[in-house]
Amino acid sequence: MNENETGGTLPRHIAIIMDGNGRWAKQHGHIRVKGHEVGAETVDMVVSCCAEIGIEVLTLYAFSSENWQRPAFEVSALMRLLRSYLKRETGRLKDKGIRLRAIGRLDRLDAGVRRELEKACRETASGSVMTLNLAISYGGRDEICDAAATLCREVSAGKLDPDAISPELFSTRLNTAGLPDPDIMIRTGGECRISNFLLWQLAYTELYFSDTLWPDFSREELLHIIHDFQHRERRFGRVPE
Repeated sequence: MNENETGGTLPRHIAIIMDGNGRWAKQHGHIRVKGHEVGAETVDMVVSCCAEIGIEVLTLYAFSSENWQRPAFEVSALMRLLRSYLKRETGRLKDKGIRLRAIGRLDRLDAGVRRELEKACRETASGSVMTLNLAISYGGRDEICDAAATLCREVSAGKLDPDAISPELFSTRLNTAGLPDPDIMIRTGGECRISNFLLWQLAYTELYFSDTLWPDFSREELLHIIHDFQHRERRFGRVPE
């Protein structure tokens, strides 16, 4: 664990639901796509800030499995933004020692986007400063079902005793295998729900709901939230000491 300018022990893993791009665009008289474009600038700021202060893992909910139901033009725009982000930022992520990972049903992505994503993950694989984990075409229920199916196949093949299945073993079959569970989950945009995000991993995660729309989310607010986290008592079902 590290300490930073907020004064205290940092969360190892921060997860963020980046909500409010569409509403921000509407408030400013723009089409929804403009909100996503401005929101991408907030992503750059948050990634840089987390790397600078010593966060080990940052998971961003970039595109949910349900987002495929949005209008085709908006989905296409989001995929273009993702591809543009990867092309623009891969070199900078590598230079900053940030390793990129992606979780979700990536086979649903357009082939060009998938190639760019695989290339970015490959080129940043040696990064040791921070892991940036993008949840793309991701749904928590899908992830849990996929992990259960994997374990069922292993049992059926005689490779695994069903009595050996434990929460710890189950976690190794999830997309986030090898990463610590989030210490805090932040959702911007004023909504107070987790929207099928990291359902297994959030079991004991601290939750913070911000009214700020994602394009307006600032470094100062991020540091304030981390400071709030540092003053919470995490008991994990135990009584206070």
